[in-house]
Amino acid sequence: RSQLLEAALSLFAQRAPEDVSLDDVAEAAGVSRPLVYRYVPGGKQQLYEAALRSAAEELEQCFAEPAEGPLTERLSRALDRYLAFVDQHDAGFSALLQGGSVIETSRTTAIVDGVRRAAAEHILDHLVVKDPGPRLRMTVRMWITAVEAASLIWLDEDKEPPLDELRDWLVEQFVAALVASAGSDAQTAAAVRAALVMERPDGVTGVLVRRVLPVVGNAAHLL
Repeated sequence: RSQLLEAALSLFAQRAPEDVSLDDVAEAAGVSRPLVYRYVPGGKQQLYEAALRSAAEELEQCFAEPAEGPLTERLSRALDRYLAFVDQHDAGFSALLQGGSVIETSRTTAIVDGVRRAAAEHILDHLVVKDPGPRLRMTVRMWITAVEAASLIWLDEDKEPPLDELRDWLVEQFVAALVASAGSDAQTAAAVRAALVMERPDGVTGVLVRRVLPVVGNAAHLL
């Protein structure tokens, strides 16, 4: 079954799902058509949804990280797993996130949205905020959307820059987004202050601060 799902994800990414037949999936998986029906009696729609769900379940676990150490280090480890999935399953990742198929349903849309919501809940848990308000939730979900977009662009750009650079840049974007929201949202500001206490001078946040300060050094007249 895993072999069928992997083959299906790859084919659905290369071509529109409606243009992929069960014969194509059987050939790609190296099995007979009757064997495909044995595992997916519901046909191509069931196979499409099962393939998406398989990828979604793995992606949802990427952001599950023990609540230990600086926030940016936890986020870096989560992104390492997420980006490793993107790298290893590039075609399947595209199939998961790029909709528009005529066989796309409310169920397939819910599968994709479930990944985003699960990732957001994991991150909010790491921020240790009870009952997060709309501003903080929106900031986190906007960043998750940015991670998805960056991952797709990275695949389109022949996987450049290197993964470690992409990971660090995405973590920096998260820090920047939080700080920007903190300026007008007390809840986010409290979460940022609590997170900064645990950050290390040689960590992502410390490096970011030292890099950014010279850039904004000429903005004293705005104070």
